[in-house]
Parts: sequence; C-alpha cells; structure tokens
Amino acid sequence: MPRNKGTETMTVTRRTLLAAAGTLAAPALVRAQGSAPIRIGEINSYTAVPAFTLPYRNGWQLAVEQVNAAGGVLGRKIEVVSRDDAGKPQDAIRLAGELVNEQKVDLLSGGFLSNVGLALSDYAKQNKKLFIAGEPLTDALVWSDGHRYCYRLRPSTYMQAAMLVDDAAKLPGTRWVTVAPNYEYGQSAVKWFKLLLAKKRPDVTFIGEQWPALGKIDAGATVAALEAAKPDNIFNVTFGGDLTNFVRAGNTRGLFEKRGVVSVLTGEPEYLEPLGEETPTGWIVTGYPVESVINTTNTAFIAAYKARFKEMPKMGSVVGFALITSIVAGIAKTGAVDTEKMADSFAGASFDTPFGRAMWRKQDHQGTLGTYVGKTAVKDGHGVMVDWRYVDGAGALPTDAEVAKLRQG
Repeated sequence: MPRNKGTETMTVTRRTLLAAAGTLAAPALVRAQGSAPIRIGEINSYTAVPAFTLPYRNGWQLAVEQVNAAGGVLGRKIEVVSRDDAGKPQDAIRLAGELVNEQKVDLLSGGFLSNVGLALSDYAKQNKKLFIAGEPLTDALVWSDGHRYCYRLRPSTYMQAAMLVDDAAKLPGTRWVTVAPNYEYGQSAVKWFKLLLAKKRPDVTFIGEQWPALGKIDAGATVAALEAAKPDNIFNVTFGGDLTNFVRAGNTRGLFEKRGVVSVLTGEPEYLEPLGEETPTGWIVTGYPVESVINTTNTAFIAAYKARFKEMPKMGSVVGFALITSIVAGIAKTGAVDTEKMADSFAGASFDTPFGRAMWRKQDHQGTLGTYVGKTAVKDGHGVMVDWRYVDGAGALPTDAEVAKLRQG
C-alpha cells in the first residue's frame, strides 16, 4: 500500500461510526440514549508495567479524542475513567467494584497481566458487566473460562505460538528448553508452543524448563541451568526487565551462540529499546517494526501519535488505540449502551486499528487483530525487527470445532 504523506492523521470519522452501526437511524438512537457521556471504566497496571501501559494510555487517549472530535458514538461523547491496579488481582477487583457501583461506568476495559485479566473477567461474569480485555494474553480468558460478558483484543498465547511455530519448526536440532515467567501467561505460552511444535516436528523433545518469578528473575542461575541442558534451541517468554536481564546474562555466558531462539513479544519497541546494542541477532520474534511498516493505516497512526505526544508509538499505543475503536464499533453496532445487548451485539463488529481492519469473533469473543513476525537485529546501536511479515489474527486460531471444545462458557 502507498506511504501516507506526513500530514495525514488516522481519524475515526462520523461516517465510520454510522457504517459500523449498520444503520442510518442515528437521530433516533441519539434521542433514545440521551446526551450524557458513555463512561468506560479502564483498569491497568500503570505503576507495575509502565514501559507498556504508559504508551497504551497515550493510545487510548488519542482514540478517545478522535472519536469525540468526530461526534462521539450514538451522539454521545466517550469518557474514560481510569484506575491503576498495580499488577494486583485483588486491587483490580476492588477498583472494578468502585467503577461500577460508584462511578456508574457503562462497561469495563483494560488489563495487562493475565492473572489480573482473569480476575476482572470473573468479576464481570459474577456482576453481569461487560469487560473488554486489551492486553491479557491467556487463552483461558476466551476459552476455558470464557463467557458472554468478556471479549479480548490482542493475539492470545495460542495465537502468538501459532504465529511463531512454522519458523521454529525449520530450525535445525531437536532438543529444546523453555524459559517463562511462572504465572498464567508464561504457563499458557509454553503449553501451546510445545503442543503446536510437536505437531509440526514430532521428533523434537523438551529437555528443560526454567520458571522465574515475574519481575524477580535470577538471570545468572537461569542461564546456567539452560546452558547445562545443552539445548539446540530455546523458547523464551520473558519480557520487560526480566528479558533485559536474561539477555545480558545470556550474552555474557554465550548461551545464544549457535542456538536458535524463538521469543514471544521481544520484537516490540517496549522491549527492544532497553536492549539497545545488546539486542541478540537472529531471534525469531513477534513484535512491531514500527518505523518499517509503511502501509496507510500505520503511517497515519504514527503521524497522529507523534503530533499528539511528540514521540513514536509502541505496541502498547496500538493496543490502547484499538481498544477504544473496538468498543466504539461494538456500541455503534448494538445501538445502545445496555450490558445484555452489548454482550451479544459486540460479536461480529468490525473496527479499524493501526494494523488494519479487525473484528470480534462470534464463536469465542476473540479479536482478530494480528501482529508481526520477524527476526531481531541491531541497527545504529538500536534493536530492530527485520525480515518481518504481518500475520492476521484470524489465520492463527484453531477451527471452530476445536474452539467449541475449548470454550466452556
């Protein structure tokens, strides 16, 4: 697709909103709903994971401003009431109660850590309040623990593994080790990668696992244990500060030399930037090669984001922006802000994202937003993604029959 001019901005227009609603009866909808703002209760781990959540907050703020500048949805402005859960499920539940009962929000959204997302989803189920999860990646959110009041935007652990497994299967050698944070997200990612790789390569064996506590990795001991197993390849699920420490220790001890490494999320700017020139080369990763993607939607998003925040967006920015556009599309399609109606009508709604068009699946409430797969490299002292391709989320999911077996609610 052609490159946009630098002055172009990614905006949500009134025509887009009417198209998403699938109706031209907007005046009647406005009269029925009134003019008070639609209130979205948003909860996230701002102090616990600022590298991702602060750009994420910028993203949803930009989307709210654009939606409101275009007239809002159903003739009403969008208002976000935001809270910080500090990465603690119990705090997230308490804040959800405050937002619903005191702030009278129309729906809940957000979440970063998978265990926090599951806690918010359970609150939504018990209290019959719609919850739109942005970042939590555990598949339990939409499958084993899925229910009608929960939708999830980002590609899940299953989807991330499915996007990586074709390239992983081409690596030489059969002996694999894994390293992942010891909570729901890490456990789920490792489970699916093992299962999916075994289908592609029945000859592989997993000979070792390391499960460091989130945010508390003993990088030296972890690297030493992985090296002692003498693997051919490594599957990494660490992120944030744990990833930085793991890479530094691994570089020092030569863990990555002559070994393939497949790594979830490592290609995202949030995690490449801290690595800088220490970024290992040749890792197969999911991520966001932000400056290299020159299609219309991404360049327009970058232009709007830079004009507003004076910096380049990150993956969190994409998630925050798309979270709002996905909610707006669902409300427009429903034609009302009623929990029971939205719980059903969000299914099938399509929405714009910086990566292109996506939709809410009916069968499991999973969004079809995709991500990029490529390899890590160092350019001018910075970590970057090269040899990348975009993988549509819709193509990285199991069949409907398999989903039906996995989804209990």
